[in-house]
Amino acid sequence: MFQLPFFRRDYPALEGALLRLRMPAPHDYPEWAALRGESRAFLEPWEPKWAPDELSRASFRQRLRRGRYEYDRGTGVAFFLFEKAGGRLVGGITLSNIRYGVAQSAHVGYWMGERYAGQGLMLDALRQVIPFAFDRLRLHRLEAACIPSNKRSMRLLEKAGFQREGLLRSYLRINGVWQDHHLYALIAGEHQVQPRRG
Repeated sequence: MFQLPFFRRDYPALEGALLRLRMPAPHDYPEWAALRGESRAFLEPWEPKWAPDELSRASFRQRLRRGRYEYDRGTGVAFFLFEKAGGRLVGGITLSNIRYGVAQSAHVGYWMGERYAGQGLMLDALRQVIPFAFDRLRLHRLEAACIPSNKRSMRLLEKAGFQREGLLRSYLRINGVWQDHHLYALIAGEHQVQPRRG
């Protein structure tokens, strides 16, 4: 299989003003399960329906295997977000469905523990992932989709420089229901001229 030159055996780590980003590891399970568990009601309206074993160790191991497989194939990169100050896990951000050829694009997805929301942490994460995607992965376009009622996510994307491009009808099955989504996109080069706010 063709291996892209910038996906190396060493897994990437990024650092911003507030956060350190690295790929998930087996020893993250207890903290991940605790944070996701306490944030369940906060997260469920915006995510696919949770499985009965969503927070099990076996489910976490499967997530890790899938993440490493996608990274090794060059189709995805998942990061956990850790506070620089205390080292606590606060959320996650993913580049998925990475495509090359005529597309050179990827989809951005993210989640944040409820107690850490609204503190500018996800904006800091995006400010690390965006140049990583454009400069290291050599992508041309990043896309993100959010449910129209998710005003917080829309504000975040707009602060990060994404522009709304349209409405995707019945786009993703979220919490068991097919939902419309606004499509946002950011093109390589645009992120370098965005003012840093927040």
